[in-house]
Amino acid sequence: MAKTPVAEEPLRVYLAGAICLERGTVLVTEEHLPGRQGRLAFAFLAAERERALAREEIADVLWNGAPPRAWDSALRALMSKLRGTLGVVGLDGSTAIAHAFGCYQLRLPADAWVDLEAAADAIHRAETALRDADLVQANGWALAANAIARRPFLPGEDGPWVGSRRAHLRNLRVRALECRAHVLIERGDFALAARDAQEVVELEPFRETGYQLLMRAYAGAGNPPEALRVYERFRLTIAEELGADPSSATQAVYLEILRGE
Repeated sequence: MAKTPVAEEPLRVYLAGAICLERGTVLVTEEHLPGRQGRLAFAFLAAERERALAREEIADVLWNGAPPRAWDSALRALMSKLRGTLGVVGLDGSTAIAHAFGCYQLRLPADAWVDLEAAADAIHRAETALRDADLVQANGWALAANAIARRPFLPGEDGPWVGSRRAHLRNLRVRALECRAHVLIERGDFALAARDAQEVVELEPFRETGYQLLMRAYAGAGNPPEALRVYERFRLTIAEELGADPSSATQAVYLEILRGE
C-alpha cells in the first residue's frame, strides 16, 4: 500500500458490505485491518463517530458481552494497530482515534464521507423531494439510499449493537423502496412499483404502508383482483399474528379498489 495519499482527496469510508477506506489512489481493505476484532472495532468507532465511546462499551461489543480478563490491554493493543492502519490513508493515528477520560472517539476530516451517513442523508432528501412532488430528485436519492442500505452489515458478526445497526439499515432500505414505489406509481410504472412494494412487505411483513403501495400498484396495472387478495392476506396475517385489524387508511385503499375508483 502507498504511504502518502493525495492530500486534497477526501476520505471515503465504506461500512456496509466490505469495509474499506479510500483516499485518492489509496485503498485500505478489510484485509489490512487487524483481524476480526479490528474490523468490528473500526466499524463501531466509525458508525458511532459523533460520540466518545467508553472502553467498557467497546469491549462489550468486541467480546459480545463477555470480555476476557485482560481485555483492557488487548483493547489498547488493538487501538494501536488501528491507528497504524489509519496512517496509511494520511491520518495522524493518535489524533484520528482520540483517547481521553477512558473513552475513544474516531475523528475524521471534515470532508470525510461515510456510507451509512450518506444513506441516512439520501433517504431524508428523497422523502423531502417526494413531499415536494419532485419525482426526479426523489427517485435519484431513493436509489442512492437503497444502493447502500441493501448491502450486508458485518456479515458473520452478531450481538445487540450489530443487530441494531442492521435494523437501522433495513429501515432505511424500506423507506427508500417505498419512496421509489410512490414515484413509480405516479409515473404509471406499476410493474416496477409492485416489485419494490413487494420487497417492502417481505422485509417488514406488518408494515401497512407497504401493503397499501402494493395494492395500488396491482390496481394501477389493471389487476384489481390481485390487489384485493393482497389486502385479504394482510388482514388474515395481522389478525392471526397481532389480533388486530387493518388501519382505516389501508381499508380505504381496499374500498377504493373494490369500488373501482
